[in-house]
Amino acid sequence: MKKHILFIIIILFEFSIAVAQEASKIIIENSDFSDLNEIELPGAFLLTGNVRAVHDGVVLTCNKAYYYKDENYLKAFGDVQMVQGDTLYMNSKYAEYNGNVKQAFATGNVSLRSPEMSLVTDTINFDRVSQEAYYNSYGTIINKENTLKSKSGRYYVNQKKYKFLTAVTITNPKYLIKSNHLDYYTNSGHSYLFGPSTITSKENFIYTEKGFYDTKKNKAHFVKNSYIKYNDRLIKGDSLFYDRNREFASATRNVKITDSINKAIIKGHYGEVYRNKDSLFITKRASVRYLIEKDSMFIHGKKIVVTGKEGNRIVRGYNNVRFFKTDMSGKCDSIHSDQKRALTQLIGKPILWNNENQMTGDVMHLIGNNTTEKLDSLKVLNNAFIISKDTIGTGFNQVKGQNLYGKFKENKLNEVDVVKNTEVIYYMRNDEQELIGINKNVSSKINMIIDDKSKIETITFFKEVDGDIYPEKDLPENARKLRGFIWRGDERLKTKEDIFPPEEDQYQSKAEKEKKAEMSLDDVPMEIRKETLEYDKKNPPLKSIK
Repeated sequence: MKKHILFIIIILFEFSIAVAQEASKIIIENSDFSDLNEIELPGAFLLTGNVRAVHDGVVLTCNKAYYYKDENYLKAFGDVQMVQGDTLYMNSKYAEYNGNVKQAFATGNVSLRSPEMSLVTDTINFDRVSQEAYYNSYGTIINKENTLKSKSGRYYVNQKKYKFLTAVTITNPKYLIKSNHLDYYTNSGHSYLFGPSTITSKENFIYTEKGFYDTKKNKAHFVKNSYIKYNDRLIKGDSLFYDRNREFASATRNVKITDSINKAIIKGHYGEVYRNKDSLFITKRASVRYLIEKDSMFIHGKKIVVTGKEGNRIVRGYNNVRFFKTDMSGKCDSIHSDQKRALTQLIGKPILWNNENQMTGDVMHLIGNNTTEKLDSLKVLNNAFIISKDTIGTGFNQVKGQNLYGKFKENKLNEVDVVKNTEVIYYMRNDEQELIGINKNVSSKINMIIDDKSKIETITFFKEVDGDIYPEKDLPENARKLRGFIWRGDERLKTKEDIFPPEEDQYQSKAEKEKKAEMSLDDVPMEIRKETLEYDKKNPPLKSIK
């Protein structure tokens, strides 16, 4: 008996579920004329004139309709309009609606409208259960200032999102976006790009393979193979942020900024570019490479700042500055380079190596020639000191004075004048490179001519010369070095990689680890931002449209 009761309960329960799940019927609220003709339209009512039907929150109006009551199905003709709630309108020449599965099909000059957008295409399928509409017949979407065009697309009503998996363009008065995979949110104007995508404007050209663009605020974030290209500048980085309204860009990890006009390449792991102010700064293993004739000058500082327009550009480097060129390298606390004046100032304990010569002083100025793009002259102010190793022995040639003035020839130091309180220790050799003696004297001024192998060819002493040439055995070792002598040959930068001190390597290793971690997500679209998901909470949507 208990088994029978249980069986009856189960049957009743299943019956109640079936009744609950049974689709509601389409209700015809109005029709000027109705007819039933089983010969011409078997199973269908012919409705004409001001037809109005409703079904679970949807109102359908048209000029004429075939209503299949048993199938819960309706075909609508002429001025068809479907309205869901008070926010979604779909108009067409012809439509079909299945009340059992809540699916609609519309064709013929179809328009789908909400408070945020309007879509015009030839054919739309609309699934009311999943609240998705899709088309495969070229569509145009108008959303405020943006016009989107694509061959196909899918619209998610609840999310207010379009998804495009074929060629799509977004045309804005300020730019044009092209992509083959794009998600677009009509309420916020947020675009998510995946795969090769471009953004073209009068100001620049942007390429990315994964990124986000806020079409309302004109702010963007790009994270894969991305770059921003201006007429004279190319900005690359693993992660790029861009603000179009301010023409501001920042880049993180493996940053590379190419300045084509000034023949410079700027690198680091974090940088900011202010286009309207013609300025940028770079840090975290920062470096600048300048092309000088057929050679390159590499400069490093913990922070490098570049300001000014073409021809008036100024480069500043701060904290532990190092630089390298094939025939020249050096160090200082900071550097200031003025393009217009062709003047580079080495500030704070500067040291310069030019071929085999080591030069130090309180302040150094390198003066270039903007016409020839070559080094012209050198100034070492206060405590000037030149040291070079003797060509054969273990001794050092030394010249010391208050100030030093040098002239370059083909970027090599060719002539040097040392003035005021000059002192010299010079190893004199004959043509067979035999040591003649060691010249040690003081004078008011010294002039040196240096050959193309960085050897002193001639040395001339002026005024109040006092000293002598000593045989090697007569000059003690402790008298062979001038006061203040410090040989720093082991610090000399011999390659471009030497410009980076060991502590800067942490940024490189960190960037490599982060890049490797992100490579596993290369084939995954960007995660939807919180500001996209919560947009309607902070910006209440419109209630209805006309």
